[in-house]
Amino acid sequence: MDLEEFLAEWHNDSPMLLVHTSGSTGKPKPMLVEKRRMEASARITCQFLGLKKGDMALLCMPLDYIAGKMMVVRSLVWSLQLMCLEPSSHPFGASKHPECNVPIDFAAMVPMQVWNSLQVPEERECLKNIRHLIIGGGAINDELAEALKGFPNQVWSTYGMTETLSHIALRRLNGPERSDWYTPFEGVDVSLNEENCLVINAPAVHDGPLVTNDIAELSTLHSPLSTKQFRILGRKDNVICSGGIKIQAEEVERLLRPRLCEPYIITKAPDSRFGERVVLLTESHDLDAVRQCCQEVLPKYWQPRQYLHAPRIPMTETGKPARAEAERLAMDL
Repeated sequence: MDLEEFLAEWHNDSPMLLVHTSGSTGKPKPMLVEKRRMEASARITCQFLGLKKGDMALLCMPLDYIAGKMMVVRSLVWSLQLMCLEPSSHPFGASKHPECNVPIDFAAMVPMQVWNSLQVPEERECLKNIRHLIIGGGAINDELAEALKGFPNQVWSTYGMTETLSHIALRRLNGPERSDWYTPFEGVDVSLNEENCLVINAPAVHDGPLVTNDIAELSTLHSPLSTKQFRILGRKDNVICSGGIKIQAEEVERLLRPRLCEPYIITKAPDSRFGERVVLLTESHDLDAVRQCCQEVLPKYWQPRQYLHAPRIPMTETGKPARAEAERLAMDL
């Protein structure tokens, strides 16, 4: 979808708009959402960040998904100028986009775009000059967070999903306000269910409580508003129950990240003895070295019972690990 097509959809007589989920846990699914709720979400974000009429916003993500659509809606609702670039893993490729020398007040990117931009000095400077940078659509690993913590302007990690019409909470990645905890927007309430999954109540953007598959931890700040903050530990879908031990795939990946250079993913496969076994898929051909690393870094019961070489680690179009595909791949290899 291009901008002209989206604007035609946005301005037609229908109060609804078709969007698609990202596909991180399965095949992307179509959803009809209310335009008025998208407008409400846009206003909340722009107000929180203190954006002003005429500020320059950058669209560098595909319009097929909610993140790209919401950048356009924010520009329409808040009267922002909108600079559109072809979606790319290097949004600030200087040779292709000299117009990026224009000061940018607001941009949204996925972690892969930010990481790639950090590797090229000229692109890194463009990134540093964005006044408000929000990063979503995937986990921000420790290495990326470390690279961003000294940035001079505001850099945020977002929490949200298609069902919440983009994000409902932010956490600061740089400066003295840097935190591991997400702060929900005003009017958003969060709680945990019996499985410790996050439950979101955001009436402006979603009708009724939304039970997520994200295992979370809550922390109530001692403030006049008693603001509830939360942090995400992993997804319920990604819990591997092996021999009675519950293992969070994301936590295993986090511990391995400083040591494994080749792309990898932790997944699972059925096991007649243990119920499920931990499987590590990697693009590395040196499985013995990967195994040795795991034995040195991971607790005994978290160590993979199977190591498999994969030509590529499956990812979604939005840069997230494609967990369902990885699980199928583990059983096929």
